[in-house]
Amino acid sequence: MRGEHIVSTDEKTGIQALGRIAPTKPTKPGLVERMEFEYKRNGTLCLTANFEVATGEICSYTISPTRTVVEFADHIERTIAEDPQGSWTFVADHLNTHLSPLLVERVATWCGVGDDLGKAGKVGILKSRASRAEFLADPAHRIRFVYTPKHCSWLNQVEIWFGILVRRLLKRGSFKSTTELRERIEAFIKYFNETLAHPYRWTYTGRALKAA
Repeated sequence: MRGEHIVSTDEKTGIQALGRIAPTKPTKPGLVERMEFEYKRNGTLCLTANFEVATGEICSYTISPTRTVVEFADHIERTIAEDPQGSWTFVADHLNTHLSPLLVERVATWCGVGDDLGKAGKVGILKSRASRAEFLADPAHRIRFVYTPKHCSWLNQVEIWFGILVRRLLKRGSFKSTTELRERIEAFIKYFNETLAHPYRWTYTGRALKAA
């Protein structure tokens, strides 16, 4: 429905800018491509990506050197700013950044919840991960989170897209710096959205999910 957003979100941490010490040798008649196995580490980045379930596109993303509760809350804030009055459902796993007191406080503000939230580790909604998860998953809220079962983060559709990113870009890439790595990731997201994106069809017969 118009104004309804269902978004699969997660972080892919420790994306290394690996620069191979020698160029890859292309295929020739009788020879396969030969890739240098030694490389230099040129830093790491974290990618937080939103996968729009209805379209199969990466609808927004954040690339940063670290992953913190503040950065995830900021990421969600930038996401909902694209449709400030819309209804948002975020599918996420039980990572601490997805259940932080800060995220609860911001969701309460965005949804106009004026209740006393309590104090983290002490009392009220902020007391524990369980109490925070219950608040964040409340279907009465315009902005809510649906959490995958524990140890089942692979059910989150953005994980399928992360696999595509690894196979098509990261696994065989060579990056001289985190700046180049960031640019290549952003270019791949644009390419993916324009040429490969489609909704994934969940199956229940044991067959693999459809993916690019």
